[in-house]
Amino acid sequence: MTHPHNVNPAVPPITEEDIAEFLLNTPDFFERHAEVLSSITITSPHGHRAVSLHERQAEMLREKIKGLEQRIMDMVRHSGENTAIGEKTHEWARRMLSVKEPIKLPAAVENGMRELFDVPQVALRVWGVGPVFASETFARGVSDDARAFASSLTSPFCGANMGFEPTQWLPQAAQVQSLALLPLRDGAIDSTEPAFGMLVLGSHDPARFDAAMGTEFLTRMAELASSALSRLR
Repeated sequence: MTHPHNVNPAVPPITEEDIAEFLLNTPDFFERHAEVLSSITITSPHGHRAVSLHERQAEMLREKIKGLEQRIMDMVRHSGENTAIGEKTHEWARRMLSVKEPIKLPAAVENGMRELFDVPQVALRVWGVGPVFASETFARGVSDDARAFASSLTSPFCGANMGFEPTQWLPQAAQVQSLALLPLRDGAIDSTEPAFGMLVLGSHDPARFDAAMGTEFLTRMAELASSALSRLR
């Protein structure tokens, strides 16, 4: 038997990485030593019992399949939700296009948001309107700061109620926990054109308009509302 003092200190000890590399580079090892593979047992995460390597691989495969099934279910659910939103957006646009008198457009925009998208509180302001609309509620009560703020937005703002001036346009602003601010401008929402209005959506649910939510549909809604409301200018 080799005495410990006779071990060559210049030879490094075998590590787990060495063993793993050997097995990866020697795929026929377990073919020559099948008894080793069959005798390996590891701890199962379910109950901490000892299971064979084959059984553990089967458990991992079942877990992977379960995760893939959940992802597919989420994709189907999101697809259904997106289809429903698309249909509601189509109906909202149809209602706006059917308005013959421009002065009725702001009400059509706001009512459509409440009725089709179940938004509890909605407010709309448009500035630079024609003289015939200047005395309407939707054309009054907007400061220069609010106009500049609207022009600074190149995408819908979603998040908590931080006390922005446009929030005060909502009928019950104190109850709003989350909101979406949609700038209205000619052309695409991310253009350099100054905004001529803003659509404000408020909810008592803090998660309704979360800062991390996607804004693709809100962007489309802002551009549709902008096209319709341009008739007021």
